[in-house]
Amino acid sequence: MIVQSKKIWIGGQFIPAQLSVEQGVIQRIFPYGEQKVQDDFGALRIVPGFIDIHTHGAYGFDTNDGEPEGLRNWMKRIPEEGVTSILPTTVTQMPNVLTAAVANVAQVAEEGYEGAQILGIHFEGPYLDMKYKGAQPPEAIAKATVEEFVTYQQAAKGMIRYITLAPELDEDFSLTRYCKKNGVVVSMGHSAATYEQSLMGIANGATSMTHVYNGMTAYHHRNQGLVNTAFRVREIYGEIICDGCHSDINALNNYFTAKGRDYAIMVSDSLRAKHCPPGGNYSLGGHPIEIGEDGLARLKGTDTIAGSTLYMNRGLKILVEEAQVPFDAALNSCTANPARCLKVDDRKGYLRAGYDADFVVLGDDYSVVQTYCRGSAMLD
Repeated sequence: MIVQSKKIWIGGQFIPAQLSVEQGVIQRIFPYGEQKVQDDFGALRIVPGFIDIHTHGAYGFDTNDGEPEGLRNWMKRIPEEGVTSILPTTVTQMPNVLTAAVANVAQVAEEGYEGAQILGIHFEGPYLDMKYKGAQPPEAIAKATVEEFVTYQQAAKGMIRYITLAPELDEDFSLTRYCKKNGVVVSMGHSAATYEQSLMGIANGATSMTHVYNGMTAYHHRNQGLVNTAFRVREIYGEIICDGCHSDINALNNYFTAKGRDYAIMVSDSLRAKHCPPGGNYSLGGHPIEIGEDGLARLKGTDTIAGSTLYMNRGLKILVEEAQVPFDAALNSCTANPARCLKVDDRKGYLRAGYDADFVVLGDDYSVVQTYCRGSAMLD
């Protein structure tokens, strides 16, 4: 199969080109018009597939549900917003729920599914700070121990690739050091860590931060905390929810200005309510949530934000068109940067020969015209 467009994102710019795809991999890239094509997208933009490393669910399903068909349906349908790779994300709950949740992801990955590729599991909690727990269920927050985490990783058959924890509560940074040694990305979040404590977290193996601005000590010009760390330590990755609600568009601009083009990571932090009709009864971590007119999810009866319903392609549009983030930095945040963070940038995040044929065709309004997951067109 050969796909062509006058605007294919290669080398940090749009060029006219053709992508030759066989067996789910980009085999070659030709100059525009050189070969006979199967799909010609004219002047529509073709970019690498989006990678969402923090997403709890959609289409009425939540990772913690532990239901195989719900997970399969999510993976099959999520390419409609340009997502081609994903980390299904847990939320803090009791050990039996978390064990079943991660085992379900491992089972589905082993048995097979269609659509976006599961790159692993994001284990958000339960090793979090009570003050900055946000919508995480307080009754299930636990002390971090290597021994307990190992039991979860065994249930997940090694698929936990990314963990959010509060570094100041990880005694002697034991779990941080264990995860670093065993190939699990440690992300600091839902944390009251001071600037000094966060630096020690980095020194002991943390390489990312979870939804910067949210669930952490705020920016302050004297009493420095995690947001200050995100700005000052530019070579550490940092997720950010780009819906314009979790963080104002001006805060998004400030963050990308400080972080540059290589270390910011857009995430949806989406809930089961995403891609569902308005109304309905939803939950997160066993607690009821409600979706406001602004599209935000909140714990029912409170002002506590409980995740989003953000589509990744809309997040890209918000960054570029509203927050005025340069296009290359905005696109990197949902393609190359998460790929490098997860150390899969040898096959994901770019349009290059030898890479997985994961790419998105975008309309001028950032709508998704077509998504290819490992060479398969996913939209009717």
